[in-house]
Amino acid sequence: MTIDSQNLLESILESLDRIDYIHPEDVPGIDLYMDQVTTFMDSQLKSSKRYEDDKILTKTMINNYAKNRLLPPPEKKKYSREHMLLLIFIYYFKNILSISDIQSLLTPLTEKYFHTDHAFQLDRIYDEVFCLEKGQIEALKEDLIQKYRVSEGTFTDVDEEDKEFLQLFSFICLLSFDVYMKKTVIEKLVDQLPKPDLKHDKKK
Repeated sequence: MTIDSQNLLESILESLDRIDYIHPEDVPGIDLYMDQVTTFMDSQLKSSKRYEDDKILTKTMINNYAKNRLLPPPEKKKYSREHMLLLIFIYYFKNILSISDIQSLLTPLTEKYFHTDHAFQLDRIYDEVFCLEKGQIEALKEDLIQKYRVSEGTFTDVDEEDKEFLQLFSFICLLSFDVYMKKTVIEKLVDQLPKPDLKHDKKK
């Protein structure tokens, strides 16, 4: 087993530079049918796939999101621009949060800003949040470099082949612990939100 440590780190940092989000102006301003929604999402988010045959969003997924009240139901089988913005949020949240947590997080958005005359529209919220996240890339890169250097200081007393794997394992553990702690914090923050009134939803 041979790991090119320097090339590995450079490759990771370069991949972060390629990360982008779907810009508001790229989201269609017309209502779309389901097939058009899945085609658009797949074309825009294909760079986030780990494997070529991974699915970004399927019809079944989208139907389940509507069924579980993460997404307002389509109107006459068509999805609006606001639906698309919510789907993008869901796409990123679903990798770290449960369905119920996403519901708690998105319900205030849909109740106040989805197809309403509120001064703040989903477009504004989406644009501001994702622009903010884009600006965190440099800080993330610095954090990755720091953790990578820490991992290089581990297992220095073992033979070279074992050291390469164990240092990589240490790096993965450091990143995993960071993700675990942040996920715990996110869940605690979500727990502060009011829970969706499911009985009230059913009466509606």
